[in-house]
Amino acid sequence: MSLLETASGLALRYLKPERFLALRSAYMLARQRVAPLMCAIHGTFDAAGLRAHLEERLGTRFEILMVHSSVNHMLPMYTDSPLNLVRMLMEFCGPGRTLVMPAFYFGESSFDGAAATFKEKPRFDLRRTPSQMGLATELFRRSRGVLQSRHPVYRVAALGPLAEPLTRGHEHAESAAGRGSPFDYMAQHDTLIVGMGKFCDVLTQVHHAEAIMGDAFPVPGTTGPGLTVTVVDGDEEVAVRLRERGVEWRRNMWKLRTIMDPASLAEWRFHHVPMFATRAGDVTDSLIRAAKRGMTIYDKA
Repeated sequence: MSLLETASGLALRYLKPERFLALRSAYMLARQRVAPLMCAIHGTFDAAGLRAHLEERLGTRFEILMVHSSVNHMLPMYTDSPLNLVRMLMEFCGPGRTLVMPAFYFGESSFDGAAATFKEKPRFDLRRTPSQMGLATELFRRSRGVLQSRHPVYRVAALGPLAEPLTRGHEHAESAAGRGSPFDYMAQHDTLIVGMGKFCDVLTQVHHAEAIMGDAFPVPGTTGPGLTVTVVDGDEEVAVRLRERGVEWRRNMWKLRTIMDPASLAEWRFHHVPMFATRAGDVTDSLIRAAKRGMTIYDKA
């Protein structure tokens, strides 16, 4: 684990949200100040250069491409715009493959998380509520032809031939990442998950294994009362039951590197920008096999 990963994890764990955001802003400002030096050392690239790298490194053997991205953490080496990044990914997938991006929403900053937000404001406008996963994901979500799953927290956006079945019925899934969810669909298809400007700790696919195993998952769970949120999708409204489920232990995503081998979870840097790639099915299968041996990505609290 790098020094940056360690520091970021500790800050997120022990600092109050407002203090963490202030520290993050200071870090981004410092990066801007040393941008010329960083570019001189690591070089630069644009969207076209990134596509060439993806084609060389990963190829095009996939049905679905799930992208976790952070343009902020690609800077200053990435010299292009978030919009051109999205356009490049669309072209990289082409008409025969499906592009997916997270469009998650974790509540308003004035409340303590999504549950607290929805308790006060139990309505979620699918089309008007922006993604909180970065500007590129919001630009993609708003793009022509993109479909969204109707989940108020773990919403995903998709474009391509499998977009409709992938996003369909998320509001009726047994859990946000369980059977009937987009994450279940991606695990059952040839889905390549790529991180750009992100480390593997953002892999939402890990929750699929926990949801599939249910009570057999070897970590003590917690269950809250849950709440109902009305998802507004144009003229249609649908009630979605959010189940307040959690685990008693602390998640340690870096343990994923001990559960998955480098052939299944590839990590590297492109012009010093962190990148990773894996398959949705490999993530789910590896975590289920490990859990059956008593090994998980959680540490006892």
